[in-house]
Amino acid sequence: MGRHRKQSPATIKRSSVIALTGLVPAGFVAVAASAGTLDPTASAVLEHVPGDDQDDQALGLAAAAEPAGTAEFAAHAMAKAAPSAPAIVKTVALPDGRQPAALPPGPLGIPGVAVAAYQNAERTIAAENPVCGIPWYLLAGIGRVESTHAFGKADADGNPLTPVYGPVLDGSLAGNHVVGDTDGGALDGLSGYDRAIGPMQFLPETWKRYGADGNGDGIADPQNLFDAALTAGKYLCDGGLNMRDLTQQTRAILRYNNSMAYVANVMAWAGSYASGIAPKPGDLPRI
Repeated sequence: MGRHRKQSPATIKRSSVIALTGLVPAGFVAVAASAGTLDPTASAVLEHVPGDDQDDQALGLAAAAEPAGTAEFAAHAMAKAAPSAPAIVKTVALPDGRQPAALPPGPLGIPGVAVAAYQNAERTIAAENPVCGIPWYLLAGIGRVESTHAFGKADADGNPLTPVYGPVLDGSLAGNHVVGDTDGGALDGLSGYDRAIGPMQFLPETWKRYGADGNGDGIADPQNLFDAALTAGKYLCDGGLNMRDLTQQTRAILRYNNSMAYVANVMAWAGSYASGIAPKPGDLPRI
């Protein structure tokens, strides 16, 4: 898949019936009621440190989800820094010497280019599917738990400095489904088995169904933050779900990972990005 980009981000200008006691972070419902965008220059930086319990919990493995009453959804596995099997990489290598985007960071140190991607997805979906009402900070919660926003390293066009892949779904890791190859390695660089791709961690089969061009360059690239964020929004909103309703929002997040602990982590980070207040360890149960 080509990585040539024609545009930079600068040109892209709840009543619940589900008991979430102990999982939904306090105050999140109130925060989610406001769709306002926060000042993207808030400064407190959170970095992933290998071995850090909180981040390792957020990046842990979990089982696949297939929600009832919807079309089939492919499995997801949260990204790891390196694949667990040799890859046959068929995507075009990214240019050497690129530097991370210089945009100012957003709340809690979220990379500025990631904020731009999530907010662009919010605007696009608001125009195309106003019923959904998905806020940028919910997408940011997904991105934080799935890959720490491409591990916090993407260029000004939203391309990770190093492509993001999940673990190989060959049954060797507990909690992961076995998923045979569906794309001939065209997207995930592997033959034999699939693995999730990009900062929002889509399986190739799911990407082929939902993949969207978020930055208007004519390419739907799962590795690109703008494309991946818009695709994640479409995926969460599919079936007429309304993210303003906590029950429906929970159902949507379970599409990514059939785990209420996962839902709690995503909601905790979403609430934190909306409020600028870091989640407490108790808000982030182990997935």
